[in-house]
Amino acid sequence: MNENSGGLRVWHIVLLSVILGLLILFYKGLYGNPSFIPPVLVGTPAPRFEAPDLYKKERVTLDQFRGKVVVLNFWSSWCQECKLEHESLQSLNRQYGQNAQFVLLGVDYQDKEDLAKDYLQQYGNNFQHIIDTQGRISIDYGVYGVPETFVIDQSGIIRHKEIGPLVGETYIKFTREVIEPLLKEKS
Repeated sequence: MNENSGGLRVWHIVLLSVILGLLILFYKGLYGNPSFIPPVLVGTPAPRFEAPDLYKKERVTLDQFRGKVVVLNFWSSWCQECKLEHESLQSLNRQYGQNAQFVLLGVDYQDKEDLAKDYLQQYGNNFQHIIDTQGRISIDYGVYGVPETFVIDQSGIIRHKEIGPLVGETYIKFTREVIEPLLKEKS
């Protein structure tokens, strides 16, 4: 055997290792959700905000809900998926709104006030909404689009982020695995 065949053998082993590594990554990727974007804010303190109430014009702050489980839903009247989940949000508030430890707050995202009010009049409304016309709150929360929903625990930590409408199995999983366990925790 000459020196060239030994160098060639090492080169083949390296090449086979690289190909094997790529195949492992490929198969691992097949089982993942390609649209999943890891929510970087989960587990961190929720960004504080102050914004006007959609109807009363009084200022609403996150701090006033300290000690409660806060569901923060970003929506807009121009969003089709928001219309799909709106009844689910009202159901969520009917189910938990009587619990003093629960708050559902809608954040009207880059919308016109009159269109937002028309939307709520048409689709119904049983929870409070604030206005984020400039998108500052949405930027602080890293909102990619609407609807997006954040769950903030009694200590002010973001515990969950849901991208997309809360409907069907997503809604059931959201209430059973996120809301109910948090409401059982002590602040």
